Amino acid sequence: MQHASRMAQIKIYTKKCFRLFINGKGWTTFISAAIIAVIISAVTGDKTFVTYNDTRNGAFAFVCACIWIGLFNSIQSICGERDIIKREHRTGLHISSYVLAHMIYEMALCLIETLIVTVIISIRNGSHMPEDPLIFPIGMELCVTFFLIIYSSDVLGLAISSIVKTANTAMTVMPFVLIIQLVMSGMIFKLEGITEQIAKITISKWGLQAICSTADAVNLEMTPAQYSLMTDEIKKSYEHTVGHLSGMWAILIAFAMLYGVVSIIALKFVDKDKR
Repeated sequence: MQHASRMAQIKIYTKKCFRLFINGKGWTTFISAAIIAVIISAVTGDKTFVTYNDTRNGAFAFVCACIWIGLFNSIQSICGERDIIKREHRTGLHISSYVLAHMIYEMALCLIETLIVTVIISIRNGSHMPEDPLIFPIGMELCVTFFLIIYSSDVLGLAISSIVKTANTAMTVMPFVLIIQLVMSGMIFKLEGITEQIAKITISKWGLQAICSTADAVNLEMTPAQYSLMTDEIKKSYEHTVGHLSGMWAILIAFAMLYGVVSIIALKFVDKDKR
């Protein structure tokens, strides 16, 4: 390992991840993703992508499902290997190569899960999907958004797994991360002051806006009461333009990159573990 270049190490550890996936029956995660998508599709209703309120509720449900899938993929993937990482780091392992290998592997995993989720949601809502795409056909736009939400959540899981020292701690932290993502999305509560600032660093806020942007939510059917509550801020958040949707995608990509950097920095201190 000490004579292997960074690129060689990325290849070695990427192959190791896929080998563990095959030997450990990792394909069961795809079944979990399918079950979650079926449940979400069953409760979102026939008016998703038809009326404003149902579309917003449906988008929130989709975001919740994607964040759960992504976090569950990786929350325990690194913390259980800390002793191995420590030993191999001392013999020449580049932490950046190790993390990038995991990110490549998780990207492939997330892509398959995204296709599963998108197909199931499209089948359920195929008769009333939006008809005015911005960049790609509607199904593909939603697929890109779902992938970026799942993948950024997945890399967030990697970051948490890099920081904590045990799988038990990771699973203890996970519910709190989920609660923050859901509460700070702006869907359930009106956010002001410090909570509004916290919301800006959540995946859920930008994922919800991206889905509603694709669906052109603010121009869908709504009651007079809902119309009276439609502020310029809401209209701007769900703006149905290429620039807005692209901006939401860019933010989600930036989150994935940031969490990858956090993972690398956290593991740089693995030699200081006292366990």
